[in-house]
Amino acid sequence: MNLTDHFLIAMPDMDDPFFAGSVVYICEHNEDGALGIIINKPSPITIDMIFVASGRTVPLSRQQESVMMGGPVQVDRGYVVHTPVGDWQSSMMVSDDIALTSSRDVIEHLSEQGKVEKALVSIGYSSWYKGQLERELADNVWLTVEADEHILFDVPYEQRYAAAFAKLGFSPDNLIAGAGHA
Repeated sequence: MNLTDHFLIAMPDMDDPFFAGSVVYICEHNEDGALGIIINKPSPITIDMIFVASGRTVPLSRQQESVMMGGPVQVDRGYVVHTPVGDWQSSMMVSDDIALTSSRDVIEHLSEQGKVEKALVSIGYSSWYKGQLERELADNVWLTVEADEHILFDVPYEQRYAAAFAKLGFSPDNLIAGAGHA
C-alpha cells in the first residue's frame, strides 16, 4: 500500500487534539514510514507576515492567506506544497504535478507570474514511523481517499474536511463512533 498523493481524513471520533478534524495530504509513503501536511488547520501566521519578513511585497492574490499548521514536527520550518513541480533547491516530488518544497527559494517566487501556480504554505509537518500509519488505519483512526488538487488548493481550508469526506460519498455525520471499517 502506498498512500503518496492521498488524503488521510481523521475519523470524527478522533480524540488527538492536534489531528482531530484534520485532512492530511500524504507527500511520501514508503517502507520507512510516511510524511504529510495537514491542509485544514490554520496557524496564527499569514503569508503577509512571511513576505514582510523577507522584504517582499505581498501579492494581492496571497494577502491574508493563512499558513497551515502542517503538523507537530519541525514547527520552526516552512513547507510549501505546490504546482507546478519546478526546479527548487530542496523539493520532493509527490506526483507528476505536485511537489513539497522546504527551501526558501520557492517562497521568494510565490509572487512571480508563472513560477508557482498554486501553493499551500505550512509550518511543520506530520510523520509516521515504519508501520505506524498502517496500524492507525487498521485501528480505524483514518480514512483514505485519493487526493484532489481542487480540495488541496482551491477549497477554503474550513471546508476541506467536508470536501474530502464528500469524495468518499458521505458526510462525517453518517459515521457512528466505533462502527468498524468504513
